[in-house]
Amino acid sequence: MIQYALKCSNGHTFDSWFQSAAAYDKLASSGMVTCAVCGCAEVEKAIMTPRVRPARNVESRVEVKPTEAETVDVASPPPDLEKVLVELRRKVEENSDYVGKDFAREARKIHLGDAPERAIYGEAKPEEARALIDDGVPVAPLPFVPSRKTN
Repeated sequence: MIQYALKCSNGHTFDSWFQSAAAYDKLASSGMVTCAVCGCAEVEKAIMTPRVRPARNVESRVEVKPTEAETVDVASPPPDLEKVLVELRRKVEENSDYVGKDFAREARKIHLGDAPERAIYGEAKPEEARALIDDGVPVAPLPFVPSRKTN
């Protein structure tokens, strides 16, 4: 099996696996290789980086340990970082409307002009956020979880 990076005449790039180099040539010459994005049949090999595996029996592996200055204790962040996050959260909550789990729907409405333009924040599933980005809706993840009211 061999993997090729491919590019269509419309500029889309994608990878595909073939049984051999000869199999790729045969399929490509008969128009059977098409773009995974747009279906275009004008596809050619793109520049690829080679995959080089390290030697299997390397006896002289050097273990590099970070110095104390290079280590980071993620369990207890520095106090100034906590202050910055608290201030960011305060500003977001002061200057934006919380729309909860309707974030993706509301952001799309604002982007399309179906709702008044304003700053919002809320919750979205990863696939909803990706769809918004793909559609050109400007969104950014926040480094905190919105506080929820509980009964």
